Amino acid sequence: MAPQRDTGSGAEAELPEYAGQYRLESCLGSGGMGVVHLATSTSGLRLAVKVVHAEFAKDPEFRGRFRQEVAAARQVSGAFTAPVVDADTESARPWMATLFIPGPTLAEHVKRNGPMPPGQLRRLMAGLAEALRDIHRAGVVHRDLKPSNVLLAEDGPKVIDFGISRPKDSELRTETGKLIGTPPFMAPEQFRRPREVGPAADIFALGSVTVHAATGRGPFDSDSPYVVAYQVVHDEPDLTAVPENLAPLVRDCLAKEPEDRPTADELMHRLRSVAASYDTQTFIPAQREQGAGAGGERARDSLAEKGSTGPDGTAAGVGEGRQGGGGPADAAEARRERGRPRRRVLVVATALVLVVGGVLGSVRLFGDGGDAVGGGAATPRATVAAAPALEPWATKPAPKKAGAPQCSYGAGKLVCAQPGLVSALDPADGRVLWRHPVSGDTSEPPVVSGGLVHVSTDSGGRSQALDPATGEVRWERDLTAYGSRRFVGGVLLLTSADGTVTGLDGATGDPLWSRAVPGQREAYFTAFGGDGPAYVASVTGEGAGARTRVTAVDPETGDVAWDARLDGALKPVGASGDALFLVASGGVYGDTVGVVRHDAEAGTTDRFTLPVRLEQALAVVRGDRVYLLGIGGALVAVDMKAGRQLWRAETGVAQGSAPVADERYVYFTTADGRLLALDARKGRLTGQTPPRLGDTDRVVAALTTPVVVGGRVFAGAPDGTVFGVDAGAPAGW
Repeated sequence: MAPQRDTGSGAEAELPEYAGQYRLESCLGSGGMGVVHLATSTSGLRLAVKVVHAEFAKDPEFRGRFRQEVAAARQVSGAFTAPVVDADTESARPWMATLFIPGPTLAEHVKRNGPMPPGQLRRLMAGLAEALRDIHRAGVVHRDLKPSNVLLAEDGPKVIDFGISRPKDSELRTETGKLIGTPPFMAPEQFRRPREVGPAADIFALGSVTVHAATGRGPFDSDSPYVVAYQVVHDEPDLTAVPENLAPLVRDCLAKEPEDRPTADELMHRLRSVAASYDTQTFIPAQREQGAGAGGERARDSLAEKGSTGPDGTAAGVGEGRQGGGGPADAAEARRERGRPRRRVLVVATALVLVVGGVLGSVRLFGDGGDAVGGGAATPRATVAAAPALEPWATKPAPKKAGAPQCSYGAGKLVCAQPGLVSALDPADGRVLWRHPVSGDTSEPPVVSGGLVHVSTDSGGRSQALDPATGEVRWERDLTAYGSRRFVGGVLLLTSADGTVTGLDGATGDPLWSRAVPGQREAYFTAFGGDGPAYVASVTGEGAGARTRVTAVDPETGDVAWDARLDGALKPVGASGDALFLVASGGVYGDTVGVVRHDAEAGTTDRFTLPVRLEQALAVVRGDRVYLLGIGGALVAVDMKAGRQLWRAETGVAQGSAPVADERYVYFTTADGRLLALDARKGRLTGQTPPRLGDTDRVVAALTTPVVVGGRVFAGAPDGTVFGVDAGAPAGW
């Protein structure tokens, strides 16, 4: 027998030639604590062999936990797990060999194919209940049941990775202050009383796994593991889209107290009463179904030779999870596969040991092996077919210029400004329709008003009105005498030093009216929407004695629509219907402390105080909801109609742009050029584009606010790129 090459902790040590008598043929995957290899026994049995990293092999505590894992795996080897074939926990590099099981993990299956249909979901839930029944009968608590630890084999689901499981009579106990598990699939007691975790924790995880299989997300979802932990302990699970006949069972599995959850036997009994006959359709792809029977062995070999690299770096089957094949898409895929050269790339199928990180189990940021941070819920294939994704594009309007383009939409075009240049782009494909040079820099996007494209430079104070079809100048004006400029609808509002406001026709540049706004010494306008009023807000007093006077002005005539005096230091952030929404600031640094909704027509003012204040938040209003993004990345959703905070997400972004929102998502950009999208209903990060910082490392002075129109989201990046992506499919960005 050739010696093991396990000297040191370098790359050579990570690739031993043998584990015991088994020659290691190729790497199936790597985790935090070890590497999983494919091997073949003397008799030809295909095995998955986990070999511990050299650095952990020297740790006595880790060796003890690995011995516990092997013992637990041997205790539960059976129909619902990957049987242990051999192991050596005392060698220089401890290892364990289990039977190799072809098939995708549940995480990979859902990511590739979307949520499971009800029949398969019932079968999955029943199979996991049976698996847990046998595991618990063996006196073992798994403690880390999650989608990446469930293999979808031909004969049903297999539970793998007992790396942090614990026999009831084990002498190894959870250390104080250490959480063992993966937060989205951990039970409340794993956070509150980790030393008292029993079989009921696995039932809770089964409920969470079922929700993931049914919806593509978990019952408790957040970008932050700390928020997830809070939700698991305190919040009710989100069972939206879980089939009605399974939802009561799942809800019972997710009960906060262990004694309120069913046992595995009780769950199996209730599942039998839910459906007299389960869907007998297997989890395997159509290609394997066609190879069953006499050709079954050949089909399995063929499957092992086809595959692709999964998102976590492990191998993944090409056609896994295509249920009920025979359709044109499946046939075409099969033809493409037959036409490709045969490659020795292996399916993800590692047995008991696919994910080996977290034996000492600090809180993990990822829910399971296949999902990115807060990974989005997969969309059913039928939905994708009905609404094909819009093709993304990226353009540099000025290839030799840096600086993030500031963009807006109007006259059927995306118009963007960057240092020394204004350009118009086709929103469908990003083609540059025209370019117009300007003198000086611009810190705000162009505005389409009165049928023209208006751009103002920061230096020189000139405003030009351009033809949206050609970029030619229609009229221009010197605005150096005015301290404030704001377009509202088709009118440009200019405020002079003495407080006089002049309204100019956006189409011609001609004056429409000129007057002061009563009660407002300095009229700095804000506006929301193309045809609403313009608002002036001035604050007097400090602290608890602060008051804000808000005046709404008709931009067409200069007439005052309404005037109100409100308590607190307030700033208008949006309007919806007849209501104006404002944020309240307080404290020495002017942190955002609350949201105010003022309806001048009804004469009502509603207030909501944030449970935790935000640092200098930017906000957007959508209906009765206000989304606030603070410095530091905290994004909060407040429902002013209900008078409550819906969710708070910690995005980790140091500084984001002003957010924008549609019915489904909240979008904002970052200083490195990324565009992020969060689920507007749950606050879950669903997608983000790659960074586009370019060659510069300078701090971006003004972040670009995204533009949402026509099913797309557009944004500019520091490398000078303007890009457009499908607003409805952020998970694919």
